[in-house]
Amino acid sequence: MSKLIYLDNAATTKTAPEVLDAMLPYFSEYYGNPSSIYDFAQKSKEAVTKGRQQIADALNTRKEDIYFTAGGSEADNWALKATFEAYKSKGNHIITTKIEHHAILHTCEYLEKERGAKITYLDVDENGVVRLDELEKAITPETILISVMFANNEIGTIQPIKEIGRIAKEHGILFHTDAVQAFGQVPIDVDEYNIDMLSSSGHKINGPKGIGFLYIRKGVKIKSFVHGGAQERKRRAGTENVPGIVGYGAAAERAVRTMKERTAKEIELRDYLINRLTTEIPYSRLNGDKVRRLPNNVNVSFQFIEGESMLLMLDQNGICGSSGSACTSGSLDPSHVLLAIGVPHEVAHGSLRLTLSDETTKEDLDFTVDKLKEIVQYLRSMSPLYEDFIKKHQQ
Repeated sequence: MSKLIYLDNAATTKTAPEVLDAMLPYFSEYYGNPSSIYDFAQKSKEAVTKGRQQIADALNTRKEDIYFTAGGSEADNWALKATFEAYKSKGNHIITTKIEHHAILHTCEYLEKERGAKITYLDVDENGVVRLDELEKAITPETILISVMFANNEIGTIQPIKEIGRIAKEHGILFHTDAVQAFGQVPIDVDEYNIDMLSSSGHKINGPKGIGFLYIRKGVKIKSFVHGGAQERKRRAGTENVPGIVGYGAAAERAVRTMKERTAKEIELRDYLINRLTTEIPYSRLNGDKVRRLPNNVNVSFQFIEGESMLLMLDQNGICGSSGSACTSGSLDPSHVLLAIGVPHEVAHGSLRLTLSDETTKEDLDFTVDKLKEIVQYLRSMSPLYEDFIKKHQQ
């Protein structure tokens, strides 16, 4: 097969044609600075307002509660660092989980080492789900923030966000969720879920790279993250990325409009792929919850092989996948997420994440599975561990 089969949509997505079309005029035709007062610049200001409203509509909230950032990692950093600074007179305790994205985990490590924060890293069950009773037990009078991702970027598990939001509200604690993977893939109502802050990133939903947002509920008193001008209502200085905001707004509107039909197709193909992989390739296992998972996420571990070799051989066949988070793809260490759900160290090394899009076809998946069967068989044929395992079980 000569065409590219792109199955790494959790890492990034192709910018949709209608999103690109919406952005183009703001590079060369309407290029004014939104902060300028003359009429020409008002075109840019109006575009920013429209993009903010499109995103707010996707969350069922006010446009005034959307603050644009350069991406999801900045939004995560802002939520944690600024909340800690603003509420440290009340307490210094933050609750999160062991399977968060490194934008959360590394920020928590910084707050621990440099700012004196106390962090509780909750365990999860074998499917990657937070245990609500353990969350409640972890709350202390010093707890100021709970940060739990909406859906995991590696294994696709969706957390019980509504229940977590309820617990946070009952205890008077702020609740932040990293929704980088979930926004545009599942319905999110920040009021229904009692979410106080939410992070997202444009390039995960067929929007442009370099643009994200942090939703901050009215009344949450967190401090500015970037100082300088008065942009973003004095909370995030810097000239607005007008084309990025326009593209993100268009992508958010598109994601909501197509969600029902698109995700139904993705779920059907996802389950088809899971079934073929786990039934046709021996000694494989699905990682993450089978039902409570993102519509497009498949994560499978294959025993007795190295994931890096598998990815390289897939690439030689025109298939793009990953072993986990794109942000840690250069690491030789096994996924912290897989280890947290109990996958043995040696099995975690042989894991593959395939994430679909609305352009993925059944033919793409059949080709991928057929090639994977050949690749896994080839890699296992060179594995002394696999040879010993087979000999032992033949006795």
